[in-house]
Amino acid sequence: MLIALTVLVIAAEARGEPVLKAWAGGLGVAYLVCVVREVRWSRRAFVGIGAALSVFAVAAKPGGAAMVADALAAGGFVIAFFVALSALRAAAATSASIRRCGEYLATRTPGKRYLALALGGHLFSLVLNYGSISLLGTLVEQAETEADGRPRNAVKVRRMLLAIQRGFAATLCWSPLSFSMAIGPAVIAGSSWGGVAGYGIVTALLVILMGWGLDSAFKPPRPVGAPPPSLPVGSLRSLVPLLALLATIVAGVGALMAVSGLRVVIAVMAMVPLISLAWIAAQTAWPENPDSRVPSVFAELARRVRDYLGRELEGYKSEMVLLYMAGFIGKIGGDLAHPLVTTHLLDLSAVPGWAFLVALVCGLPALGMLGMHPILTASLIGPLLPDPAAVGLSPDIMLLTMAFGWGLTAVTSPFTATVLLIALFGRVSALTVGLRWNGLFLAAGCMLGVVWSLFLATLTG
Repeated sequence: MLIALTVLVIAAEARGEPVLKAWAGGLGVAYLVCVVREVRWSRRAFVGIGAALSVFAVAAKPGGAAMVADALAAGGFVIAFFVALSALRAAAATSASIRRCGEYLATRTPGKRYLALALGGHLFSLVLNYGSISLLGTLVEQAETEADGRPRNAVKVRRMLLAIQRGFAATLCWSPLSFSMAIGPAVIAGSSWGGVAGYGIVTALLVILMGWGLDSAFKPPRPVGAPPPSLPVGSLRSLVPLLALLATIVAGVGALMAVSGLRVVIAVMAMVPLISLAWIAAQTAWPENPDSRVPSVFAELARRVRDYLGRELEGYKSEMVLLYMAGFIGKIGGDLAHPLVTTHLLDLSAVPGWAFLVALVCGLPALGMLGMHPILTASLIGPLLPDPAAVGLSPDIMLLTMAFGWGLTAVTSPFTATVLLIALFGRVSALTVGLRWNGLFLAAGCMLGVVWSLFLATLTG
């Protein structure tokens, strides 16, 4: 169902046929029915909310059935994007060169460790999304755990994990492989990934440098009698495979866009699974360990595909239910609220532009603390926002500001996957990661985000 759904979403964009979107949405519902009993109650609550909104829309609103169909298509698009990106994580899981790259980053000397992990985590996240946190977090856990399971230095582990997490968050400011850039242009009229990418890369660098500055300013003194740091593993050459993979993705996506005219997010969805299959085939045909060679590349490729479909996607079902319902509820909720704008019951066009920038930077993480996933928040508030030009803003700057707030949410909301993963590796609660570990980062990030977005708004206005 998930593979067919992904193919339908890509085909609907390529052929411009709405019926394919409807079929994709229907497959999403069928998948939801199959797995909803196997996920925890919080995910089921989202399904219940979505069902209630659907009944209300059909019963009380003209064109309610069309609203539900559009929301189903929106939910299907979200999980199709997730499925496409997860294929790359499956290919990376067996790559020895990618693992060596992670070990190189995790074993830098103390003075270089935070920047190495933040910048390296950023690069890994471009490829693996939050799978980068799983990979690098596992390496940190293995390197810093005693034989009895206790961490050697809990403070060091915390600083390393936060560097990885914040490097991931910075990708949300510009990466075409991130949900913020997949969802954002659809909810902010006139914005595009191409228009925001240049500003977004600079913004991502500012986020990484801000985290590095906070880490340097508040790092504890080295304990007396502490053992010397371990020797670094690898060299800069360890980064070459990761950079080559990034270059391959960029070239492949760019070529597909030039040939087909597809939007960047759809080109990513189409190209990434193909690159993943080619990467698995290359790993099989030319293994780094000669003893691991298998008789048939095709047979091994088929086995890996079966394993991905039968085991890895099965492990993501809770996350996919959440993502589907976030996209669905956000879309139908926004459509239901849209008449408030068109009838001027909720007229935000008189609000100054700077107020929207402040609200997006600070409001998204605040709502995230209340349990609202950024996909849900963005989809819900998008239809309520006025035309950016009407309030003196560039659509791309509004998109960048939303992405910045999305990134802050990713490191602070105890309901996001990144915070839950860091809590797992740090052996603390998600609330501890979100508020205690990242509280100062959130405060500094809100100030940086507001000042930076206002500067860009003035520059582009």
